[in-house]
Amino acid sequence: MAASSALRLILGSSSASRRQILSEMGYQFTLLSADIDEKEIRMEKPEELVVALAHAKADAILEKMTKNGMMQEIADSQETTLLITADQVVVHDGVIREKPTTPEEARKFIQGLSFQLFVSELKLLRWFVRLPFNHIPLTGYSQSHAATIGSVLVTDVKDGSRRGGWDKSEVYFHKIPDEVIDSLIEEGNVFYVAGGLLVEHPLTSPLVESIVGTMDSVMGLPKALTEKLIKDSLQDS
Repeated sequence: MAASSALRLILGSSSASRRQILSEMGYQFTLLSADIDEKEIRMEKPEELVVALAHAKADAILEKMTKNGMMQEIADSQETTLLITADQVVVHDGVIREKPTTPEEARKFIQGLSFQLFVSELKLLRWFVRLPFNHIPLTGYSQSHAATIGSVLVTDVKDGSRRGGWDKSEVYFHKIPDEVIDSLIEEGNVFYVAGGLLVEHPLTSPLVESIVGTMDSVMGLPKALTEKLIKDSLQDS
């Protein structure tokens, strides 16, 4: 859908993938980032977590816009201004995975635990938090699969109304060789995506066996959901 001259879009994200997807949809937009501590928000269910984070990002960006004068500028304009925020987590073996913070964690997400590391982590986890055995993930994405849960929230900046939803896709992988994992970690992009899951990367895309869902959803901004929320917001504005 081509962007309307009466519509102003703000993408509240620093994600290159989301910028790419929104551009592919035919929209022009400006960028703002929320800069929130996502780990301060905890929910048990991944769907609730990503929705809560999208709302928190919108709140932070609207506060930033109020302080820098953008809100007044928008109030004085004739344009409809919509803010898009989103969030995503990866779920593997029933465990929510966000962005990895260390090379060891990234390797564990992708490759799984070696036997020695598994025994060590099993002892520590069961001692400190009394986790049952089946709550400790043993495998990575290699020769396995993971689900992506992603939310989209569209906020009408003028009237404050919000419309949101979430989408799910599943990715099945062939074996991911150690040298590919080494290269991904050395390159560093795995630390900026949920679960360290880089499906579209040239090194990993040939290793994807199948996707149940859409690539844009896996990359963090489901097109169909985003388009619907934008249209619904414009109809009611």
